[in-house]
Amino acid sequence: MIRVKIYRQGDDILLGACDEHLLGKKFEDGKFQLNVSETFYGGQQVSEEVLRKYLQEATIANLVGDKTVACAVKEGLVDADCILRIKGVPHAQMVRML
Repeated sequence: MIRVKIYRQGDDILLGACDEHLLGKKFEDGKFQLNVSETFYGGQQVSEEVLRKYLQEATIANLVGDKTVACAVKEGLVDADCILRIKGVPHAQMVRML
């Protein structure tokens, strides 16, 4: 499963999403650090189908994990060449320019 949390600020919709098994973990690799915090990512549990719906609505997304990032790539919202891996964990960010 995937965990998502949605933040609304004015016209922006920020989506924090991660593979559920990564929730609460920290990853460090040289100068890069990734904290998959319960506070930021620990919202509702959703399927990939629901994640796709949220990704289409989001103006900004912060994505962590194989399933979560792959879903964004399949939707054409993240370029596979732009995925950062920290200790092997994929991380991607998306910004939709309106």
